[in-house]
Amino acid sequence: MKPAIPNFRHCRAWIITLLLPLFALNGAAQTPGETAGPEQLLLKDYHPRSIYEIPQTRVEKARYAVIDAHSHAYAKTEADVDAWVRGMDAAGIEKTVILSGATGKAFDDIFARYKARHPDRFEVWCGFDYTGYDQPGFGPGAAAELERCHRAGATGVGEIIDKGRGLRAKTVTMHLDDPRMDPLLEKCADLGLPINIHVGEDRWMYEPMDGTNDGLMNAFQWKIPTEAGVLTHDEVLATLENAVKKHPRVTFIACHFANCCSGLGRLGEWFDRYPNLYADNSARYEETAPIPRFVSRFYDRYQDRLLYGTDMGSNVEMYRTTFRILETEDEHFYPETLGNYHWPLHGFGLKDGVLEKVYRGNLLGILKNVKRP
Repeated sequence: MKPAIPNFRHCRAWIITLLLPLFALNGAAQTPGETAGPEQLLLKDYHPRSIYEIPQTRVEKARYAVIDAHSHAYAKTEADVDAWVRGMDAAGIEKTVILSGATGKAFDDIFARYKARHPDRFEVWCGFDYTGYDQPGFGPGAAAELERCHRAGATGVGEIIDKGRGLRAKTVTMHLDDPRMDPLLEKCADLGLPINIHVGEDRWMYEPMDGTNDGLMNAFQWKIPTEAGVLTHDEVLATLENAVKKHPRVTFIACHFANCCSGLGRLGEWFDRYPNLYADNSARYEETAPIPRFVSRFYDRYQDRLLYGTDMGSNVEMYRTTFRILETEDEHFYPETLGNYHWPLHGFGLKDGVLEKVYRGNLLGILKNVKRP
């Protein structure tokens, strides 16, 4: 009987399988910087770059003058404020709304920091004073502080935030549609003060944090817990609709597209139903730019109800990226100045008339209704 002859083809495949990890470890089979294989690449280290040879547009300055309707008190010194204004000039930002959410001395300090040196470049909005909200008689004191902030120069209220636990997380558990809020909301109507309101987060933050969540990286950072005492996405959105319906004299600005980016049709239905509701697009460029045709039609249909905002600091390149998304028809690009997703973005190519309203006109119309002290 002849001895068995080894199958060298199988042996060679078996040997290569054994040795490949060794080559990967010592770099013999890799270009410097390459991963050993996609299964060993962590999602946090995945930073794709488009290789499509297609038109790319660099927008240095917005096509029209811009009012940023959603920003915060990022600058902590007068020098920081000066630097911010220089960046605004470079990008074509005429004015920025500082949503301080503050009352009392905190509001006064922020107001002074921004308005002292650049009175025409910033609007500063205040917050609500919730002191004693869970005690009998809440309301008159909070309304008095709102009136004081208005006399001091506040031209709006915000950003008011309710991610499902209440208007101040664990310390103020009532929601916007709570009857205790009615006197404050009606006082805003009397003074003509618009309210910037943040309800919930986008749908990705409520989905399972697993391999099926296509917004996983950002969703995990901002995930909403599913536990007792935290409203669901639908429930917290309902608090906004209830308040908008109950207070038709109040102008509400639902920031971040009311966190309806995965279902803008719902926001559109509210626009059709409630003329006192607006929305800003702040910090939701990455969530909307993957579906440019649908979103472009949405801007076109609701061009009188949408406001430009950022909520992402004061970096000049950040501004320019938002303009690229709104103004151009560029396709499949991955900006490094916005956020944490891994989706390619696409420009909306908005019409000039739409841009003028979103950039500036709609907010100016709202601010005209603010009663001057």
